[in-house]
Amino acid sequence: MTTSQETPSVHDGSLKSSDSASPTMTYHRPTLQIPIPIPIPDIIYSTAGGAHYSGAPVSEDDDQVVTSPGKPSPPMDDTIRDRIMADLKELYCCRASKEIFERTWRPDAVFEDPLAKCEGYAQYAPQWFAMTRIFSKSETISSRVMSFTPLPKRLIYSQTQEYTLRYIGTKKRIESIIVVDLDDDDKIIRLTDQWNGEHLSSWFGVNLLRRANALVTPWFVGAPKA
Repeated sequence: MTTSQETPSVHDGSLKSSDSASPTMTYHRPTLQIPIPIPIPDIIYSTAGGAHYSGAPVSEDDDQVVTSPGKPSPPMDDTIRDRIMADLKELYCCRASKEIFERTWRPDAVFEDPLAKCEGYAQYAPQWFAMTRIFSKSETISSRVMSFTPLPKRLIYSQTQEYTLRYIGTKKRIESIIVVDLDDDDKIIRLTDQWNGEHLSSWFGVNLLRRANALVTPWFVGAPKA
């Protein structure tokens, strides 16, 4: 005669007593965390100078060129940078001349700031010559190179300029991030002056006024023929 023997179930109520239950421990496999690299140079460039440059493209026509990994870019000639900055300082200090434009600017260059968008010498040159009628003095307080790269061929620097209005003598300081794009002959093809490092407005009405300024100013202010 055989008898069956039942095996107690783990769910049996007699095994659920708090006195007899054994403590349990759960082990979790450690998760490997890989640090994400931070683009330190980009952060440094973005915070250089008095204003703040976000590093985004300055216009819709901006082309981004990427070099091959591990292949260093050729060094830029500092004499080119110094010449361009010296000529631009002359312009910002109300000392525009035909020689500066012939030496440093391309005839079809574009000049932009919050007040005007000029296309070509006939529009951008009068903007610089008009400064002597508006300001009795303009002085560069400080300037600092933020980057000078070969691909794209671009100079970016911060500048603090103090303007003195003619007749009333009121002074106004403007901090700018100036972005200068160059062609293969190291001449300016685009200059964008971002006051306080802010991007130029994309609103249709504002751009219409900027274009109107570029077209009307040559009617009142002459410039030497290119």
